[in-house]
Amino acid sequence: MKGDAKVIEALNEILTGELTAINQYFLHARMCKNWGYDRLADKIWKESIDEMKHAQILTDRILFLEGIPNLQRLFKLNIGETVVEQLKSDLGLEMEAIPRLKAAIKLCESVHDHGTRDLLEKILVSEEEHTDWLETQLSLVNDLGKEHYLAQNMKTE
Repeated sequence: MKGDAKVIEALNEILTGELTAINQYFLHARMCKNWGYDRLADKIWKESIDEMKHAQILTDRILFLEGIPNLQRLFKLNIGETVVEQLKSDLGLEMEAIPRLKAAIKLCESVHDHGTRDLLEKILVSEEEHTDWLETQLSLVNDLGKEHYLAQNMKTE
């Protein structure tokens, strides 16, 4: 099914954000694991996998619309050197993704592409949930202090 060129372009832009998030979250998860924050590493790893699922959905939709998915492009990775920097950096990615998704949803509505709109709305909900989780973690760091927060996120056993 031939899709709207602007919708395909918007999907590729969102795909770029998802691919960037996969890489950034993957590295942050591995760093947390290396530092002994296994509980936190597991959660961040799962977020990386969720972003990979989003990338798969977007890639499949672009192909369905007879477009070419651009898997070569990434936005700048912002790798945190501490857990708090990582949380802030990941929150920044989500805060960039949400308006991008909302704009694409509006575009899809304007060209009556309800299938793509529905897919993007599901991704948007996931990104909003991750944003809420990140904001909660930063609030916990503030309320508990960094040391107590990190102690809670050590071993999963």
